[in-house]
Parts: sequence; C-alpha cells; structure tokens
Amino acid sequence: MSDADENRVNGELRADTSDPEAEIKKYKDLIESADTERSRLLLEKAEAETEKRKAEAELQSFMDDEDKIFDQFNKDLVEAQEERKSLDRVQQDLKRELHDLQQKLQLKRDETDSLQRRFKIEASIPVKAVKFVRELEREEDEEEDDQVQCVFTVTQRPSLLLKGGQALITFEEEKVAEQILRLAKCSVACDKAKMDVKPYALSLDPSVKFEVHIQVSKKSVRFCNAPPTLPEERMRDRLELSFSRVSRGGGEVEKLEYHRDTGSGRVTFLSTGVAENLVHRGKFCVDTGSDVVLDVLPLYEYQLRKFQTYSGTPHRTVLLGGIQALMDEEDLQDHLEIHFQKPSNYGGEVEHIKYVPDGAQLTAFFSEDGKEDEA
Repeated sequence: MSDADENRVNGELRADTSDPEAEIKKYKDLIESADTERSRLLLEKAEAETEKRKAEAELQSFMDDEDKIFDQFNKDLVEAQEERKSLDRVQQDLKRELHDLQQKLQLKRDETDSLQRRFKIEASIPVKAVKFVRELEREEDEEEDDQVQCVFTVTQRPSLLLKGGQALITFEEEKVAEQILRLAKCSVACDKAKMDVKPYALSLDPSVKFEVHIQVSKKSVRFCNAPPTLPEERMRDRLELSFSRVSRGGGEVEKLEYHRDTGSGRVTFLSTGVAENLVHRGKFCVDTGSDVVLDVLPLYEYQLRKFQTYSGTPHRTVLLGGIQALMDEEDLQDHLEIHFQKPSNYGGEVEHIKYVPDGAQLTAFFSEDGKEDEA
C-alpha cells in the first residue's frame, strides 16, 4: 500500500471512530482494495516475469544466432582464404603457362621469320625481249579471246655465300668428292710452307619454282588521277563521252566504272585495238570543262601457280675452309687446284675452283646439273 493510501485511511479512521460498523466496513473496503491492488501487482509481476523470460529467450536466441553467424563467418572466411589461395595458385599456373606459350609463340614467330627470309625472293627481274613466234591455232567453234595470256616460269637458283678464307671446288667425278670429304683435313703445300685445309659437305637452303600466269585485257584499261571537280554522275558522263571520241584516240565505250574517292576507274571498249593504243600513249585528255590529263594503264590479272620448293645437294662440289693467305689469290688458287688434282692426295680432275681471299665474300649459284657460277 502506498503512502497516499495510508494517509487517506488514517484520516478516515480519525473522522469516523464513533461508528464501529462503518469503521469495520471501511476496513473491509480497505482490505478489498488492498487485495485488489495486490492482485493487480501480482498480475503485473507475472506479466513482467513473462516478458522478462521472453526477453531472456530472445536475448539467448540472439546470442545463439550471433554465435552461429560468427561461426559461419569464420567458416566462410576460412573457405574464402582457401579459395583465394587456390585462385592465387591457379593464377600463378596461368602466368607460367602464359609465359611458356609466349615463349613458344616467339619461337614460332622466329621460325616463321626465318622461313619467310629463306623463301622470300628479293631479286630484280631483268627486262627481257619477247619474240613473237606464232599464233596458236583455234578450234572452229572457239571464239576469239579478249585477253592476252602468257605464262612465265620463275626458278630460284640455289646459292651459297662464300666468306674470306673459303673455296669451292667441283670435281668431274662424284667419287673424288666423296674421298675428300672422308678426310679430316688436307695438308696443302704452298712453296716452302704448308697449311691444313678442312673439307666440308655443302648444305644449301631450299629454293622455289613457280609459274606466273598473266592475262592482259585487249578491250579494257585502267585510268587514274581523275580530279573530283564534278559530281560523280556528271564526271562519269564526261569520262564516257571523252573516251568515246575517236579524235582523242578513244572508241565506242561498252562500260565505264569511276570511283570519285580514289579518282580512278576502268573503261571497256566494244572493239579491240583501242585499249592497246591508249596504253602505248600512257596519257588521255578528258574534257571536264577544262582539259584534264589522265594516266592510262593496262588492265591485267596475274596468278601464281605450281609453287614448289626443292633442295639439292651438289655431290661433286666440296667446300674448303681454314685457308690461310700465304700468297696472292691466283697463286694460292693454283696450288689448291694442283693439290686436289693429284690421285696421291685422294683427288681427281677438277672442273672448277674458286677461292675467296680474306676480307672478301662471294655468292656462288648452282644450276640443276650441279655446276656453279659466281656472282
């Protein structure tokens, strides 16, 4: 019971001490009120205890969940660390594999460059006069061709670079070269001195052979350097009109193509002969409002066919190395030839010999029959 309730009861007792029944009733009311208050407090206490147990249960649940989450976090952290280590190992393996592949790729590139240098033909083809012999006979039902066709066979001759102190010697018989190659060294007498010359077998790089098929049009030509001074359609009409004029060296046009962005194109005439004349002239004047000179070029197509690689070994030729410059070039070459002609030195008849002195170099070319020329 609170202090306010107690004071209220004491005041009522002082006021009504004269009436016992009223006093008893008041006490009963007070007791009932106290019991009611006590029940209320007990109920609130029970509810508080329930709330407390519920809160404790929730707290315990939260703590259990926290422990589970913490354990799961540690577990996930360990798994993530293991996975990271695994990924690091995979990354290292991939880096090593990438490095190995890059090395292999570089080796392949070096090999490709070597093969390209080996098979690349770097030679200026000389201008050769072509003589007309006869015209091929045509079948009765075969129409006249609008193209000039020709075939050129290009053969690369095997070569060997001779350096200073080396010589090439070719014998008439193959067995003599075989005898010389069996020797570890050859002692060559040069007046009062001697020198040891070492024989080597020749190893030539592969060579190539192919055909160039060329077709030159009899009716069409190419032109270039057409200025973009007019719209494309109008410029095309001007070009066709100019190429159609016989007075300018043209003829009746069958088809004309013009590309404004490059200033080039091609024109096809109905009859043969016009294109040939224009190509011989090399220039053509076009009226575009003012005279414009175009470059005229032949229209041709070419194909490479029957590309073959081959490698030969000159069985009658021996490379001599380690030659000392004991005398001048001609005398030393004569001494070498005399030495290798003697059967007592396992030699034989010499077909050709070439010595390269120190500080010089020479390229020897070989033909199909095994004989070599110098260049």
